[in-house]
Amino acid sequence: MDKKLLKILACPVCKAGVKVDKKRIVCQKCGRIYPIKNGIPIMLEEEAKIDE
Repeated sequence: MDKKLLKILACPVCKAGVKVDKKRIVCQKCGRIYPIKNGIPIMLEEEAKIDE
């Protein structure tokens, strides 16, 4: 994942910053996990899973 892209990405639900973890994007505030498919982050609320 491009570091420049990662700096501008934010969780679409809570607007917090995100980080890349094991080929997925994780919100640093609410814990939602967004998939990365074919190198493209899928930042849709309905695609997210909540880390419990």
